[in-house]
Amino acid sequence: MAEITAAMVRDLREKTGAGMMDCKKALVEANGDMEAAVDWLRKKGLSAAAKKSGRVAAEGLIAVASAPRTAAMVEVNAETDFVARNEHFQAFCAAVAELVLTVGDDIEALKNARYPGSMDLVEGGTAHRTVGEQLTHLIATIGENMSIRRAKRLHVNEGAVATYVHSAVKPGMGKIGVLVALEGASEIAALETLGRQIGMHVAAARPEALDVSAVDPSALLREKDVLSEQARASGKPEAIIEKMVEGRIRKYYEEVVLLEQVWVHDGETRVKEIVKKAGANLAGFARFQLGEGIEKQASDFAAEVAAAAGQG
Repeated sequence: MAEITAAMVRDLREKTGAGMMDCKKALVEANGDMEAAVDWLRKKGLSAAAKKSGRVAAEGLIAVASAPRTAAMVEVNAETDFVARNEHFQAFCAAVAELVLTVGDDIEALKNARYPGSMDLVEGGTAHRTVGEQLTHLIATIGENMSIRRAKRLHVNEGAVATYVHSAVKPGMGKIGVLVALEGASEIAALETLGRQIGMHVAAARPEALDVSAVDPSALLREKDVLSEQARASGKPEAIIEKMVEGRIRKYYEEVVLLEQVWVHDGETRVKEIVKKAGANLAGFARFQLGEGIEKQASDFAAEVAAAAGQG
């Protein structure tokens, strides 16, 4: 008889969403074989989450949270935009964003953190759920695949970290989230106001780097190669081509570097000038857009309805 450890029970619970005691029983019945235990739970109708784990989750919410000189942001994905209006899902997103403030933005550490206010019945008593276990519980309850995709925390020793949420479904939650870290001795309220304005700019302008030194070297090299080939096609001498590329690279910086971008609020001032005038230092920023980079599956809604009707 294989030894059934607490870690095995936890892993099976995370995979299936079934209760702790059911997971332990399944492992006993399967003599410790994880896949056989999953099948046992499915046959008993106890596996709620396993069936959903392969489905694409590109909807959901971006949630932000704030503390003195610190702010955090998390993206929690689900399969449909209806879930974003579910109060249990919203509560989970808000709680996880708050946890990022203290736990940090490492996803594995976040999943292993204690989820506030949650308890499970286990053999011999009760135990707190982790964030990962609460997520599995939510998958089983709501009926959609979900995931904590990414998180970010920014902190300053002096100053403020402002937040901005675009397309908010409720305060602190929406489709686009931005954090802006401003260092300086100015009044906190003034820095937060400026930070929120910069957050609006970041949401609209989509900068890729804070300053020129932070531009991805490989992206810069590709840009230079493209611009050089374009310039050579004009038949100009190499010395002229070099100057043409330099000028176009400056234009490239104005497009992708936050401090070099034109302030969206007036259309003429550079962001770096706005920050300098405020007597502050822009120490960092982060921008999350819901589902960004996730390959969504194209679906034929009429075909899905017809298929469901056929199954009935």
